[in-house]
Amino acid sequence: MRTFILLVGVANAKHFTRCELARTLQAAGMDGYFKRNTASSYNSQTTTRNSDGSTSYGIFQINNRRWCSSDQVPSYNSCRISCSQLLTDDITADIECAKTIANQQSILFWPGWQANCQARELGQYIAGCEL
Repeated sequence: MRTFILLVGVANAKHFTRCELARTLQAAGMDGYFKRNTASSYNSQTTTRNSDGSTSYGIFQINNRRWCSSDQVPSYNSCRISCSQLLTDDITADIECAKTIANQQSILFWPGWQANCQARELGQYIAGCEL
């Protein structure tokens, strides 16, 4: 399966530092969801074109086939948001959608979490962040 990552020019996009993202997630009650973010590299404007024709958006790489709406593919839009809302510096919509996904599918839904975080000590990723 081939995956392409594309950084699109979106106004107000943000590249978070590791600690800044950890603090933001902790404040949103998601400190347990912090992971080594390899897919988006902490960049809120990251989009990834997937081999099935769908696209994943934003800091959590939320897919448009199931979770957000775009004109690219039919979507269930389970988070009830436009995918473009996932590409700004305000990641409130991303966090709310991630919570919806975690509640409906569990954190195991994210392949990146399975590959990089499952059964691993994650303290090293937030070390020095003064949380």
